[in-house]
Amino acid sequence: MKKNLSIFVTFFILASSTSAVRTGSGIMTFDTIPGWGLGPDGKSVLGPTHGSVVIDKAGNIYTSAIKGVIVFNPDGKVIRSFVDEQYSSLHDMEIREEDGVEYIYGARNKGGVGIKFEAISGKIVLTIGLTNESGLALTGLKPTAITVAPNGDIFLSDGYASNIIFKYNKKGEYLSHFGKKGDALRDFHTPHGMTLDTRYDPPRLLICDRNHLPIGRLVHYDLNGNFIEEAATRLNMPTSVAIQGEYVSVPSLDGRLYILDKNNSVVSVLGYKAEPGVSLYKVKQEDWVEGIFSGTHGSYWDKDGNLYVQDWNIDGRIMKLVRVKW
Repeated sequence: MKKNLSIFVTFFILASSTSAVRTGSGIMTFDTIPGWGLGPDGKSVLGPTHGSVVIDKAGNIYTSAIKGVIVFNPDGKVIRSFVDEQYSSLHDMEIREEDGVEYIYGARNKGGVGIKFEAISGKIVLTIGLTNESGLALTGLKPTAITVAPNGDIFLSDGYASNIIFKYNKKGEYLSHFGKKGDALRDFHTPHGMTLDTRYDPPRLLICDRNHLPIGRLVHYDLNGNFIEEAATRLNMPTSVAIQGEYVSVPSLDGRLYILDKNNSVVSVLGYKAEPGVSLYKVKQEDWVEGIFSGTHGSYWDKDGNLYVQDWNIDGRIMKLVRVKW
């Protein structure tokens, strides 16, 4: 009897560890999909992650890892990858259709540049970076974010170095720059993530000012680099932003993902805060807990309102969260 009980308890623990977990609240409630994106051996196929997630028109999911970009279908199977050095360490990505072709724009932290490549073929068609035209006494960039205006202008945030955001035209020619490091209202303290905020007309830049005291805010700038407002504060080190309709998903390094409405009020919180003192990045796959995130770093919505979330993680964690239909 004791042996049978032991077997039952072991089975229960294993089953529980791979069961879906419900997280969030109200209309922004989600169920996790255990094991999504893992290889046939049950191991992550990504390697260390410190990147982003985007989704193409066909519903395929692109996530960037240190080694490059891995592409999954909605079922979590790898369908292609771009893992050469030139695709490595893309800290942030945006996807955009231009003349019938889908392109991915990436902020390549390790390489100090922004790149643009065809989503299907991986062909790199544009590289941007530090230019003499800026007049700045910088020796290089450490880009953390990239986004694109409706007219094709490109914004590249030097979030891990100067805290300056650079603006280029669609040909990659330098236009202007704005921002400086600090904690004043119009300063940046690690402009870590950025997207085009299409909830407004005209659209604005929505910037994750990750370390701005008192730690974590979202700010709006117009497309000429002029400060508009603080959109949200005290978000515990927000890392990136993704828009769908009137909602924005905001992962943060505290292991939570915040969902804000058009008023930039928090309407749902996904995941749980890591225990104090726990290393966010070094949580090994065998220590992952379903529904408990570590350092959430990138997210993206699919057409059905489901979320794909990437952790900043040594073993490479990406999760699919399916929105609950009420």
